[in-house]
Amino acid sequence: MPRQVLVTVVMALTLVSFASVSAHAQIASNDWTVLRTADGHPDLQGVWSNNRATPLERPEQLAGKATLTDEEQAALAGRAAELFSGTGDAAFGDGVFQAVLAENDEYASNDGGTGNYNAFWVVERDFDNRTSLVVDPPNGQIPLTDDARAARAAIDPVRSTSPFGHEETGLNVRCISYGAPYMMAGYNSYFQIFQSESHVAIVQEMIHDARIIPLTDQPHIDDDIQQLHGDSRGYWDGDTLVVETTNYRSSEGLITPILTGGGSENRRIVERFTSVGPEALRWSVTFEDPATWAQPWTAVMTMSSTEDPLFEYACHEGNIGLEGILAGTRELEQATSPSR
Repeated sequence: MPRQVLVTVVMALTLVSFASVSAHAQIASNDWTVLRTADGHPDLQGVWSNNRATPLERPEQLAGKATLTDEEQAALAGRAAELFSGTGDAAFGDGVFQAVLAENDEYASNDGGTGNYNAFWVVERDFDNRTSLVVDPPNGQIPLTDDARAARAAIDPVRSTSPFGHEETGLNVRCISYGAPYMMAGYNSYFQIFQSESHVAIVQEMIHDARIIPLTDQPHIDDDIQQLHGDSRGYWDGDTLVVETTNYRSSEGLITPILTGGGSENRRIVERFTSVGPEALRWSVTFEDPATWAQPWTAVMTMSSTEDPLFEYACHEGNIGLEGILAGTRELEQATSPSR
């Protein structure tokens, strides 16, 4: 859709109230002072939510447009409220933007068989005027290498096929991990940070991963030791907590919005956490891996504080989901067997 047509469409959308814009995400006023721990560093402790509506990558319809006007932002939030209020289909990840930017006014479930989660399972979303979380490169796109793009193109059709077998299930379906850092939003996207003088711990609600990060100048573990969530080291750069992670295991079999296009064991991820308001934490994540990305790229989001505790993401106890997938695969094999 041409940009000028898109803007006209967005502006024409009904403007309704969007109370879902969180006051917690507001940037600091002039009279705000950073809270500090006993050792003098910013106190980042507490529960933080990543409930942004901004997509990771800039949608094609908004190519070249890094930000929305206030009117466009209000129209976007209003249209999202119309689409996903009540019992309508919920939108995860980038789905809010994609639904609103659809060329027609009707948004249908992308799962015609069983339907998606209803909207009451998903929290209200935080809207800002950015059109992508990716800030570098400036085009808002993840700079996949040709090889990584080909690998993703080969995997996506298999994972979108229904039914699919146990060999196509990722570690998230197996209730093992969604990977770290986890950047999806709107569904169990909550984190709790604990601090001491020597360590920082980040607890991730999705499949209850806990990252224990030493604040040290000691080197990373040996290169031949690879871990699912890598090996992290942290340090303070002024009032910003910097976390550098290396020694990742290959991402094969791990489905996350970041690593779907591949990710070698040589990737390096640098996170920067900065308190920017009494209830706001800026989280910047830079990814490097020449085998996967043509250049380093950075995504930035603002997380909001919340008084709500973390609730267990139970996944499916006993891996019953995988049991069902295996049973369906065996049934499909029997139904298509030449001897039958």
